[in-house]
Amino acid sequence: MKFVADFHIHTVSSGHAYSTIEEYVRKAKKVGLKMIAITDHGPAMPGAPHYYHFANLRMVPRTIDGIRVLRGVEANIINDRGEIDLKDEEILWGELDIVMATFHPRCGYEDQGEAKNTRVLLKAIQNPRINIIAHPENPKFPVNVAETVAAAKERGVLIEINNSSDVSRPGSRECALKFAKEIKRAGWKAAVGTDSHISCMLGDFRYALSIIKDAKLKASDVINTSEALINAYLLT
Repeated sequence: MKFVADFHIHTVSSGHAYSTIEEYVRKAKKVGLKMIAITDHGPAMPGAPHYYHFANLRMVPRTIDGIRVLRGVEANIINDRGEIDLKDEEILWGELDIVMATFHPRCGYEDQGEAKNTRVLLKAIQNPRINIIAHPENPKFPVNVAETVAAAKERGVLIEINNSSDVSRPGSRECALKFAKEIKRAGWKAAVGTDSHISCMLGDFRYALSIIKDAKLKASDVINTSEALINAYLLT
């Protein structure tokens, strides 16, 4: 399976990542990607950029050296209401293409058990600005897989298969595979991201591909495989 895009990339602006947009563009050309998404952590993350960074993303060209650059954020779910750490106007000012949402420790919402975590995540999925749920398999924030995928499909929100989870979220593979299999069973779509924090990670999808293979997902189940799928399921 070949991918044309990587939807989860952190730059130096995230505070704990190590490459610039231009460095990612150069790497994208080397590995044959046509599209990348800059999704720095939302402002609730310690060390992350403040809201001016996201509001000013409209200054980033849509295409750099032949690579399409999507403007985005990996937003944090910050409370029991499922709210995220960017307001609608900040998303609109920055002309963001991608709003990923997820749980992170020390960002406002902490684990309250699977049932409560699921209710909160489902509230977040109702937000019309959110279009991808990032690394929902995180064992630090367990959620109900079937309920999450069903709600995501109903709202047109994609489920991420995160290539870095084997390193960043130890013990997450079993749940990641459950999500991938449920996406297949439910007839929904996945989005793949490397969760790159340095440019040498870009385009290395080996772990995600192992999940995809074990879940028997086809290219048509993963939107990164074609610009037509990306336009139909993400950039609408």
